Amino acid sequence: MTDEKTEGKVDEGKGRVKEAAGSLTGDDSLKNEGKVDRAAGETKQKVGDAASKVGDAVGGIADRLKRKG
Repeated sequence: MTDEKTEGKVDEGKGRVKEAAGSLTGDDSLKNEGKVDRAAGETKQKVGDAASKVGDAVGGIADRLKRKG
């Protein structure tokens, strides 16, 4: 797993905790902060996935070029 994906999972988890705590305590500010953290975490995970796919594609191309050359 890439660092970006790991960070994303952590941020998403923190966001869920904040969101739940905000809901339980009636703190809308904390709840909204949790939503933002969760969304940021989901975005980081998607960026990490995309980076992994690009890296895999580049690696595959490099392997093919090595075999031909």
